[in-house]
Amino acid sequence: MKINNLKMYDKCLIVVDMVNGFVREGVLHDKKIGNTINRQIELIKDAKKEGKLIVFIKDTHTNDSVEFERFGNTKHCVRGDNEAELVDELKIYEEQEDTISIEKNSTSFMEAPYFRKLMEKQPNMNEFDIVGCCTDICVVNGAIALANYLDQNNRKHIIRVHEDAIATYAEDERKDYVDAAKLLMKQQGIQLVKKQ
Repeated sequence: MKINNLKMYDKCLIVVDMVNGFVREGVLHDKKIGNTINRQIELIKDAKKEGKLIVFIKDTHTNDSVEFERFGNTKHCVRGDNEAELVDELKIYEEQEDTISIEKNSTSFMEAPYFRKLMEKQPNMNEFDIVGCCTDICVVNGAIALANYLDQNNRKHIIRVHEDAIATYAEDERKDYVDAAKLLMKQQGIQLVKKQ
């Protein structure tokens, strides 16, 4: 992990769980999530021009992850499997300058030890843009937890979730959850934005 050697940043783009296990294959994948990739690439390119840190969050579990039981034996994104890898369209950015990848074993990137360490090492980072999946699980859990962490540490911040760059699996059937997630984020002062 290159967290200890990063230069200082004040802005960050967080790309949540755009891995094969949600976009291309596996029990929780939905090809419609791939419809957000082009917008995500635009935002990645913009972030690179602006000198933002780009953080790829990758859902990565062990074979015995307790999360699988909690969500009805939905074994997915196991470390070492293709499901836990970024989709090809985004993988080309993974090893570039101003970019890091962090694995998580929960539905909140804020609980990933390396993400928390990143936040400690980057005390000036106060502007965050979030894209990815799943809107009603990992995006909302990560965004709200990030806001809470920043509040707890008295760090003024702006958090934006890009509505045109997020999605969830079986979104039509899960519309109530997606709407609730967006409402909760708004209630927490998180900005929901989209390209004009």
